[in-house]
Amino acid sequence: MNNFEKAIAEYLGEENLKKIQAVTVGIAGAGGLGSNCAMNLVRTGFKKLVVADFDKVEQSNLNRQFYFSDQVGKMKVDALEENLKRINQDITIKKYPIHLSQNNLSEIFGSCNIIVEALDKPESKKIIVETFINSLKFIVCASGIAGIGNSDDIITRQIKPHLTIIGDLISEVTVSRSPLSPRVNIAAAKQADTILEQILKPKS
Repeated sequence: MNNFEKAIAEYLGEENLKKIQAVTVGIAGAGGLGSNCAMNLVRTGFKKLVVADFDKVEQSNLNRQFYFSDQVGKMKVDALEENLKRINQDITIKKYPIHLSQNNLSEIFGSCNIIVEALDKPESKKIIVETFINSLKFIVCASGIAGIGNSDDIITRQIKPHLTIIGDLISEVTVSRSPLSPRVNIAAAKQADTILEQILKPKS
């Protein structure tokens, strides 16, 4: 246990930290939701991640994503690994700089206990859910996080025991409604918090 993990254990307790560190979290998409959710997960002790995203960091990402100006042009999965290891150098990340499709989801995320859906397109979100809904994997999705204000409308809905959706289900990205840091980060933090709760809640 390194010094960072010892400090986390002071808050959570060593047994809870062991539960957290035993879990592998898959993150589908390393943009505003995925990068910030990953950051929150690592800050709360999660140590094993699988991250997939085919994009590179762009200037237009820096208003809401967990990247920095000197990382523009890098693959997001590589830049995210750099940043997360500045929090905890001992994390393990399997990186997939590829386009996700129905054909490769099971191979990429098959070893994961939890899957974070952090994709842009509704059809891509649907494929994640359809692929894993009948598995025992806990899935955390997001829908409706764009724009400004009304942040209390971004809520957590448990749709099924293994499926949770976060957002207002309305505010999708449009020409007049951009994804901006406050609401995106609220949703990403709620995704991470939902995962933390799922792992640490008493088993019935």
